[in-house]
Amino acid sequence: MSKVLSLLLSCFIETQLAKENPANPTEIVGYFPVTTKEQAVEAIEAAAEAFKTWKQTSIDERIIMMRKAIEKIRAAENEIVHLLSREHGKPLYDAHGEIYVSLMWMEFACNEAKSALQEEIKAHENGKTILSYDPIGVVAAISPWNYPIALSTIKIAPALLAGNTIVLKPSPYAPLAAAKVAEIIASEFPAGVINVVHGDADVGVELTTNRHVTKITFTGGTATAKHIIKAASETIKDMTLELGGNDAAIFLESFDVHDERAMRRIVISNFLTAGQICMIAKRVYVHRSIYDEFVKKYIEAANRWIRIGDPFDSNTTVGPVNNLKQKDYVLGLVEDAQKRGAKVIPLEQILDQKLFDQGYYLQPTLVLGCDVHDPIVVEEQFGPTVPILPFDDEEQVIHLHNESIYGLTSSVWGKEEDAISVARQLEAGTTMINTAAVQGLDVRFPFGGFKQSGIGREYGAEGIRTYTEKHVINVPKTLDLPYIPE
Repeated sequence: MSKVLSLLLSCFIETQLAKENPANPTEIVGYFPVTTKEQAVEAIEAAAEAFKTWKQTSIDERIIMMRKAIEKIRAAENEIVHLLSREHGKPLYDAHGEIYVSLMWMEFACNEAKSALQEEIKAHENGKTILSYDPIGVVAAISPWNYPIALSTIKIAPALLAGNTIVLKPSPYAPLAAAKVAEIIASEFPAGVINVVHGDADVGVELTTNRHVTKITFTGGTATAKHIIKAASETIKDMTLELGGNDAAIFLESFDVHDERAMRRIVISNFLTAGQICMIAKRVYVHRSIYDEFVKKYIEAANRWIRIGDPFDSNTTVGPVNNLKQKDYVLGLVEDAQKRGAKVIPLEQILDQKLFDQGYYLQPTLVLGCDVHDPIVVEEQFGPTVPILPFDDEEQVIHLHNESIYGLTSSVWGKEEDAISVARQLEAGTTMINTAAVQGLDVRFPFGGFKQSGIGREYGAEGIRTYTEKHVINVPKTLDLPYIPE
């Protein structure tokens, strides 16, 4: 375990914050330390010192360590899942799903790392050129609360496999499970390679301005990213930013509204993790010719799948939102839509009304009759509500999709040929056909967004190489250039 990680874990008795259970806010799940600015500096300096030797290790050594960490996480899965479910509010099946995605990515990264980072040697008429992928240095990783483990390991695994050291800052809204997983990984790596800090603005500023940090990787809101970019500008740091999205699902005239499996997929794509996923379908456009029947079938499918309750109840499919601030934000969007004349339809069913009333629960809702520029349509809700709007032709819906400031993911539903034709015209990092959200995620391929949805890509071989600097070594046949006089 990193010395700094040990230090921060041992100091929490002196300075600590409580993390409540979103399903029952009177219950304290655990405590986490408040890192001071000085401790953040110490963590960064420990990472910088460790980097001097860690970067010299072979890729084979790094893979062996990471595989051991994977097995330890797998062995502790039930413990981690229960902690994640209690601190976050996601149902157990959803928490297991997050571990599944995390381990799938870590294993892929281990399998792909040697190939992705293999140096290239090219002989040519002028001599020889060597292209190597060198470690970039100390990585500051700032992860969000919605998928705290998956969106931490998406950074930790490739950063370490590429030969970097890392300082991770989990979100204070879901710090415990992410820190637990980081601790497990750290137990297989040398001291200083992995460091965990907690805190607010002071710690974030240190991570984004400290001269020893050479790369920032951040998943979170676009507004926060703007502050990060400004803070990092003084030292010109490399960045990977996976930001907000207002992902559209487009249902073409050729979509079969009587396809119950497809209707179930879109419902899940709207309400998995109580709608708190960056790549979830947040606005739905349906061709006017099938709109009425679509809405009818959608409500039927939603009422079959949605069961709001205790995250530890195996019958529950939707838990509470993670925190009160988010609950109030989503409620505000729904209330604003109602004031503008929209129809809000609650979706079934609440399993335990008493629990619902005491926690950060929101009943999932369908919102109809919105204007295309209403806040609930153009803003990222990040909660269990979804507007459904009709469109008249493909040109119109492509325009509605592309006029957004975001472009993370999208989905197009209908006959494959028709759907792909529309998909090619959408401004999005990923477009899925006849599915959406994590149901269509493939960690073998790069993931990221257009426009204000981010900079750079994660996942895939590109998600490993993003933690390196390309180093070109030229070995010319002759040092004499013919156009320079003697």
